[in-house]
Amino acid sequence: MSALRLLTLNAGSSSLKFAIYALSADLSLLLSGQVSGLGTKPQFQISGGAEAALRESWSETSGMDAVLGRLFDWLEAAGWLEGLQAVGHRIVHGGLEFGAPTALTADVIGRLGSLSALAPLHQPANLRAVKIAAARLPSALQVGVFDTAFHASQSRIARLYALPRALIDEGVLAYGFHGLSYDYIAGVLREQEGPEAGGRVIVLHLGSGVSLCALDQGRSIATTMGFSALDGPPMSTRSGSLDPGVVLHLMQAKGMSADAIADLLYNRSGLLGLSGISGDMLTLLSSSTAEAREALDVYVYRIAREIGSLAASLGGLDTLVFTAGVGEHAAPIRRAIVEQCSWLGARLDQAANLAGGRCISSPDSAVRILVVPTNEQLVIARGVLQLRST
Repeated sequence: MSALRLLTLNAGSSSLKFAIYALSADLSLLLSGQVSGLGTKPQFQISGGAEAALRESWSETSGMDAVLGRLFDWLEAAGWLEGLQAVGHRIVHGGLEFGAPTALTADVIGRLGSLSALAPLHQPANLRAVKIAAARLPSALQVGVFDTAFHASQSRIARLYALPRALIDEGVLAYGFHGLSYDYIAGVLREQEGPEAGGRVIVLHLGSGVSLCALDQGRSIATTMGFSALDGPPMSTRSGSLDPGVVLHLMQAKGMSADAIADLLYNRSGLLGLSGISGDMLTLLSSSTAEAREALDVYVYRIAREIGSLAASLGGLDTLVFTAGVGEHAAPIRRAIVEQCSWLGARLDQAANLAGGRCISSPDSAVRILVVPTNEQLVIARGVLQLRST
């Protein structure tokens, strides 16, 4: 009999990350990889686990359906689907109803679909992956693990907008996102630092999407994303927070429809919009144009300003953590952000920052500064185990 396994799928608007774990208490990683460039000519990569490293380009333009079909074909041919008992999915938005890991029945999928307008880049992709996986693996348990769930520990005051009560009662409040990433970082801090988990911590999840989270002993106190994944600092193609009057102006003076405004704010703004070049951090760091430099300056300024706000919510700051693609790999961005936090007593060890060390703060820094790679896949796998044990 084949060893029991579980598959995790983290489906986004332009990429798909996957991993296979042993279905056991230690969740041994057997395989991990990703497909990037969905909607263009995807790049397929195996990067971890028992399989040898593999990278290949797929020649035809492919969306989620085609990519998942080819991925399942490859996994089946390589024998990885043998003994597969469950598939865990990252679901970006759980709303008020879904917090704990949940079996993804047709009814649940329908209710989650009603939240797609709140996360249009991710929720439809998440749910499409669920439907394809369920059709391909009809005997496997499909489990949703929710990004919004981690922030349920926040106070009601932190989540309220100054809107009429009727709207609040309908669920118009701040949910927060990137919860799987923050959950993983909090777990690492507890494991390495003890129950206090680094004390008063601000985690910077800097990827294509950007958010920050204030943690007090590993619990979410406040975060920069709110009702939708548009809030907070500028992102790769998303605007980040802006005066709601801008949206009214676009509707009233420019005659833009809701769909056109959504496309503008989600797909044509952020670093891409400011630079006029790209939303890719490496491209902008290598550019010599004034527009690219200004886009990065706005990005750093807005992140530093959010750090000040979150430090106020915590009543001080003990630890600053960088994670996700930009946070883990862009040393110039880390340096620029820390320099703007010197008022908090944050000091960078320049050599450690360039070398990519875990602790990159100098000995005289009043704030510990860490770089901690995130692992959303493992959090998904743990959610599957949690559901199976209940």
